[in-house]
Amino acid sequence: MVVKPEREFYLVELGMTIRNIRLSKGMTQLDLSSDSGIPLSQIGAIENGKINTTIKSLVKITSSLGVKVQDVISF
Repeated sequence: MVVKPEREFYLVELGMTIRNIRLSKGMTQLDLSSDSGIPLSQIGAIENGKINTTIKSLVKITSSLGVKVQDVISF
């Protein structure tokens, strides 16, 4: 039997990176949600490493943050 970790490390790293960039730009999760068109609950889940987001959502998030996708997946 394979035991699956509760949260994959790369999802946690991605979320932490997004959160750190968002905070460095003085944005709230609500700001990012409004700018990207992604629901607030989804932003929170992504930042907490609880969901595996789509490339489409990742592009929207990075565009709203003013960074490249590569900047958030360099782990």
